[in-house]
Amino acid sequence: MSMTQPQQGETLMQIRNLDKSFGGVKAVDDVTMDLRAGIVTTLVGPNGAGKTTFFNLITGNLPRDGGEVTWLGRDIAGVKPHRIARAGIMRTYQDLRLFDGMTVWENVLNATEYGALPIPLGSAARAARRERIERVLERTGLADKRNTRALDLAYAERKFLSMARIMATEARLWLLDEPASGLDPASYDRFLTILREDVAGGVTVCIIEHNLDIVIGISDRIAFLDRGKLLADGDPQTVLNDPELAKIYFGERT
Repeated sequence: MSMTQPQQGETLMQIRNLDKSFGGVKAVDDVTMDLRAGIVTTLVGPNGAGKTTFFNLITGNLPRDGGEVTWLGRDIAGVKPHRIARAGIMRTYQDLRLFDGMTVWENVLNATEYGALPIPLGSAARAARRERIERVLERTGLADKRNTRALDLAYAERKFLSMARIMATEARLWLLDEPASGLDPASYDRFLTILREDVAGGVTVCIIEHNLDIVIGISDRIAFLDRGKLLADGDPQTVLNDPELAKIYFGERT
């Protein structure tokens, strides 16, 4: 990648005392954590734990009530979502939010025009962008679908198109909302390969995931949220083997 490579484990995003309430109910409650270079952090917790709200606060899709989010040393409070994207923070959504009437190629091209690598007008830069998109489509298995509308893709292909849009921007931080849910085994293996290769190349990843087999397979670190609070933040075995957290996760709390 053309970006300056951060050191493994270097803190890229600091989140301090993050708060958000809806009608008096705390959706995110005083959350403090770091996202570090080359580390896959997985957010787990029961439904309604605040995981997607957490992503919305980081990306500027929701205003926060309190706390601080610092990206590469800069507080991004009040920064518009498209500017946060251009700063190198990109995300996927559970509902994918693709441009269904556009082709695969057009969807990915669109992402590069507002994402982390805005392209100057020079022909050399445009050629480089085309080459980058070609590589991304090959890696995601979509090269033969470049002229297919997003609406006409199979489910797994739509998932990979959502990933391809992020990959083509060369964003430093990927926020992935259940990116592997519903994938068949071959597609999951492709997803895992992409993730490992890009993390090794310096990408920082934060994932929301409910499937514990997937969580175990991809995570360097797990953050456990419940009712907006961060209850644990550590290595996967420690967090997943905590009996109290297991009771919460499986709805067995007293």
